[in-house]
Amino acid sequence: MHHPQEPSRNGRSREDLAQATSDILARLRTRAPRIHCITNAVAQNFTANVLLAAGCVPSMTLAPEEIGAFVAGAQGLLVNLGTFDAERREAAEIAVGTAAQKKLPWVLDPVFIERAPPRAAFARQLIGRGPAAVRLNHAEFSALGGGTVTRENAMANARAKHMVVALSGETDLITDGERVAAVANGHALMAKVTAMGCAGSALVTACLAVEPDAFRATVAALVIIGVAGELAAEQSTGPGSFAIAIIDALHNLDGPPLVARAKVS
Repeated sequence: MHHPQEPSRNGRSREDLAQATSDILARLRTRAPRIHCITNAVAQNFTANVLLAAGCVPSMTLAPEEIGAFVAGAQGLLVNLGTFDAERREAAEIAVGTAAQKKLPWVLDPVFIERAPPRAAFARQLIGRGPAAVRLNHAEFSALGGGTVTRENAMANARAKHMVVALSGETDLITDGERVAAVANGHALMAKVTAMGCAGSALVTACLAVEPDAFRATVAALVIIGVAGELAAEQSTGPGSFAIAIIDALHNLDGPPLVARAKVS
């Protein structure tokens, strides 16, 4: 892990990464990318509101007869395996195929794959189809065959699969196999609101839609959602008010507080 005062391996200091995050947020606001989400039934409403607050246009249809057209008209795709039913599996197959055809960035969020082998097998199959980024926790990383969670294993997986690995934790670890960043933004209340992780992955997708460097895009998304969480916590008395406050914080977020608060190294 890099110490905050040291530049990261790609020569970017904390200030450079923070400024890049501010620039990417500004691009989200001006370009309003369309982001199609295959996400779990619990998460759809909250995820859509997070994307709207960030300046994006979300869509959520799963119908096999129309999902191809929706993805073809989008600038990014999220595939979240949270509720792994037959409809979502079919939708994911069509959507990922369309994303590949249109050269669209897509993100895999392999939720709960450590709990059911069929889910893990499908996630491994999807990873073979070229996601720009995979966002997952430590248990999910091990279930994908990544081994124990270490910086070196995360880098090796990212290198082998030509993708960004974003490992969530108290401090998020992001790597593309060459570069590594740690993001320490966020608040404990974020773990008390369902769909927060899904919404974060949708934000990664949104940043990929406006930033061709997948590493920079992923770092930016996790800083943005983390800073919004910190700002929301200052206005909240518990998880219920926090869920509303983080939408407001995202909507009102702009460059200066983002740069000032970014804990990225």
